[in-house]
Amino acid sequence: MKAAIFYGAKDIRVENVAEPQMVGPGEVRLKPFWCGICGTDVHEYAMGPIVIPSKPHKLNGSILPQILGHEFSAEVLELGKGVTNVKVGDRVSVMPLLSCGVCYFCSRGDNHLCTSMACIGLSCEWGGIAEQAVVPAANVFKLHDSMSDVAGALVEPTAVAAYGVDRGNVRPGDTILITGAGPIGALAAIYAENLGARVFVSELNPNRKRLIDDLGIATLLDPTKDDVIGTLKDATGGIGVDAVIECSGNERALQTSVKAVRSGGYIVQTGLHTRPASIEPMEFSEREITYTGTWCYPVTDWPRIIELIGRRGLPVEKVVSSQIAMDDIVAKGFEELVSPTGNETKVLVRGF
Repeated sequence: MKAAIFYGAKDIRVENVAEPQMVGPGEVRLKPFWCGICGTDVHEYAMGPIVIPSKPHKLNGSILPQILGHEFSAEVLELGKGVTNVKVGDRVSVMPLLSCGVCYFCSRGDNHLCTSMACIGLSCEWGGIAEQAVVPAANVFKLHDSMSDVAGALVEPTAVAAYGVDRGNVRPGDTILITGAGPIGALAAIYAENLGARVFVSELNPNRKRLIDDLGIATLLDPTKDDVIGTLKDATGGIGVDAVIECSGNERALQTSVKAVRSGGYIVQTGLHTRPASIEPMEFSEREITYTGTWCYPVTDWPRIIELIGRRGLPVEKVVSSQIAMDDIVAKGFEELVSPTGNETKVLVRGF
């Protein structure tokens, strides 16, 4: 079968590999439909290996080279012994996190913080950018009948975005700022607006600005042209926003977040910073600002996110900028996503 395999920085190859030979008890064989290229994948391509293990992973022994893909939808082809939650032919979304189930964090239900956490498509034998994959049945969830295969591949990034908004304690009627309108920022805006929040988005990339305009769910601010803080203060009677979801991983955006949030408000660090950022800690004390991070999402969130997309009709597919063939994954996928032109937002790769 064909698969996209990571060997190292700037070294991703589409190769023919052996199909999975066995489906063990509690496992399912899948035929991936679509798989998103995640920001984590892009970091791996640019400067990896980072998360992808270069020595055997302590949970499952996984090691380079790695079949990529952890944001994917698929069809169930085969069931292992004891599998009852899905049937052959079901369309599913894959929750990619793998945890030990016995550490301190897993015992508290925080499996996404597992001390041995692995991830399908990053630290696992199989991944979603391939013609087949074998994964634990506990990690697959049937799609709502109204959902497309493309929407099924967007459950994972939507879960990331929703968790960021939830960590900001956002409630109906709140005013929030989202800094950065990449896939996670745009999905956070969609989710927050659906909750009943008034949403502002700060973004300077023309293509991402166009996406927010097209969605029609948020007030768009360009930090290079607009008075972001002044606008937000005017909109909130001088108080500031209830929460900021910082999705850019940019130092200046974080500093803007501190100025924008109200006393007693929340700043949620959803975007990943790759270098130290300078902030003024006294602001957090004097104004009782809560600054919190997010890592992935609670593993129990999948049914809720599928329900939101399927029944509530969250327009998640609008964040997709390109759908490409597996053979084009480097030229039309990764190279476009690392390009400073920023022409792409969310690229999906066809697995079939």
